[in-house]
Amino acid sequence: MVSAGIRTSNTYSYLAEEVCGSQNVGFTKIDCYNFVSREKMNLLEAGDAQSLINLFKHKQVEDPMFFYTVQVDQENRMTNFFWRDGRSRLDYECFGDVIVCDTTYRTNRYNMICAPFVGVNHHWHNVLFGCAFLLDEKIPTFRWLFETFLESMGNRKPVTIYTDQCHAMANAISTVFLGTCHRLCTWHISRNATLKLASYYAIPEFKRLFNKCLEGGETESEFEYTWNEMISKFDLADNTWLKTLYQIREKWCPVFSLDTFTVRIKASQRSESMNNVFHHMCTKTMRLTEFVHHYDKQTNGMRSRELEETFRCNQGLPSRAAKKSGLLLHAANVYTRKFFKLFETEVIDSLAVRMRQTGSDGTLQTFELNEEGRKRVHVVQFNSLNFNVLCSCKMFESMGLLCRHALRVLNVKEVTEIPSQYILKRWTKEAKKGWDANEHGESLQVSDKSSVTLRRNSLMRMAYDILSKGAETDNTHRIAMQKLKEMEELIEKYMLKSKTVGTSNEESNGVLNDNTLVDTHRVSGSYDETPVLDPSCVRPKGISNARLKPSFEKRKKKTSLSKKIKQPRKGGSSQTSLHAPNYLSMTMPTTNGRFPSSNQDSNFSWSFSQPNVSFTNMLQDQNYLAHLNQDFFSTGFEQHQDPKE
Repeated sequence: MVSAGIRTSNTYSYLAEEVCGSQNVGFTKIDCYNFVSREKMNLLEAGDAQSLINLFKHKQVEDPMFFYTVQVDQENRMTNFFWRDGRSRLDYECFGDVIVCDTTYRTNRYNMICAPFVGVNHHWHNVLFGCAFLLDEKIPTFRWLFETFLESMGNRKPVTIYTDQCHAMANAISTVFLGTCHRLCTWHISRNATLKLASYYAIPEFKRLFNKCLEGGETESEFEYTWNEMISKFDLADNTWLKTLYQIREKWCPVFSLDTFTVRIKASQRSESMNNVFHHMCTKTMRLTEFVHHYDKQTNGMRSRELEETFRCNQGLPSRAAKKSGLLLHAANVYTRKFFKLFETEVIDSLAVRMRQTGSDGTLQTFELNEEGRKRVHVVQFNSLNFNVLCSCKMFESMGLLCRHALRVLNVKEVTEIPSQYILKRWTKEAKKGWDANEHGESLQVSDKSSVTLRRNSLMRMAYDILSKGAETDNTHRIAMQKLKEMEELIEKYMLKSKTVGTSNEESNGVLNDNTLVDTHRVSGSYDETPVLDPSCVRPKGISNARLKPSFEKRKKKTSLSKKIKQPRKGGSSQTSLHAPNYLSMTMPTTNGRFPSSNQDSNFSWSFSQPNVSFTNMLQDQNYLAHLNQDFFSTGFEQHQDPKE
């Protein structure tokens, strides 16, 4: 129960409730806590890093398509690692055209960077392609990450990748993902705006203009007009952060990437939803092995949700706004429920679009369209020979969905079915049908030793179709039952023969073709048979050297500032004294942002120029220092370096 996410105390309370009292449980609550603690320690008996590698090896036995890579340093200490399972590899084959890589998550035990790879499936749900942990945010590290990710995915590059605003990551993407469109996540830009432009972001008018720039509008001139209006209205021409943001506008403004397939997803929503997931997973005491277990639970939950949605799609057609519409009927049969609703919305909105023909050249006709109440005009070209329809809004090019303008033209031209060239397989119910074929159409067979889960899923999908068709009539039911009995007898004979021989034909063959999906692992660095050590606790960027103040200091400081009221004096003037004592100073050494490791020089100096006086007492009694004699002030705590140095 604890492994399922239930707290230990709640687990014990549930057991006590089931047996009518804690006296009937057979052990105390302390015993329950001790047992859970021992189980956790047993899992980490070899160390966190080595236990993680052992876990990956165990997963690879269960799933030969499982892939992981670990980097170690000269001390055989873990630095970076990446992993993904076989299902993620297959999901990437179907939905790997657009991915989101977010590196804003950290685990607090080692403060390593968590970098999940997220995509969008045919149900418009998040799908995880893999995850990595990094020790730093340098260009070589990101280059290693992206090269490893491509290697695990058969070197198939995505069309578009969304990331946060990181210069090192951008440099690595430009060298590894050649030809891939790099986009910035607007959610992180909005978060940075609240920090960089805090005083302006609180103004509703500025926030409206800034968000309008993030959405981009429909033309580049519209974006430029809105941006200049915001800059001039709030006098931000000299703002350094906005200047830098404007220089990379092609990476975050949608209007500059209309010709590229980006799914038109709001990466902000994807990152925000995944941030909620990983925020709860990354706790202060969570170890790497614990995180992998939680990661597996999240992926299993996502896949269960996908399976439920697929089951709903196969149960029947969704309700349609117009029962007699041929386009809607065709879309309901082809698309998933979620994408059908998007298509239906465009069909309904096309009713408010006005059109007029402006030109004709043989089979090519040109139309100008505008929506009621809007002045913007869109140009649509329609070819009556092959039913090609092109719109200036570029919705299909960037999202794979026909826009309301194109649908208006198709409806007027009495086209009752969606042209085949405008049906993307990734949005259909059969998006995963034939997932064992590569991009060249060649057979991409799964390894004969692939996991039981993958084999069971493929059999269940085919069996469900057979059962659905076999239950329609008595004749089909009789045929299905007959063939199923024959299959059962054939499989039983084969299994009996395999046990007699001692090994199955799959295992004795030992030959795999070039297209077989068999993944392995790689441990780079100085790794050998010696155990891998735990990662070093790294220091994040932006953390100052100042000590962490206790809560009572923050509380007193906040109270004193809130009561900053001038008291009148006899002379009619007022004065407020908020000066801290200037005769206390403390100097501490800095060691490159962290305490020295075992291989560093441990001889460093601590020096206090004044006595170790309790700051709490000093706050409680301002005259406390007056009672100290001069001899006490002349002493101090010093730990000097070794004279040999």
